[in-house]
Amino acid sequence: MFRGEIRSQIDAIWNAFWTGGIPNPLEVIEQITYLLFLRRLDEQQTLEELKANRLKRPGALSCRAETQLVLAAARARRAGPTVTFDGER
Repeated sequence: MFRGEIRSQIDAIWNAFWTGGIPNPLEVIEQITYLLFLRRLDEQQTLEELKANRLKRPGALSCRAETQLVLAAARARRAGPTVTFDGER
């Protein structure tokens, strides 16, 4: 049963990429790797911010702003041209 659930989740991810216009498996793996990298980067940055707040000291320089720009651009591409700049449809 557990194996079937994982298989269906993987199939759903592949189908999402396929319908999104990325049929090449190598490109799908590249995109998944990039998304995992960004997620880990965000987790590390959040951890550093929590440490800095707990110790009452300024945190290290952040690359979160650049990451947020990349994620915002990805969200905008997925949303398409019907979304305005303030996020309303």
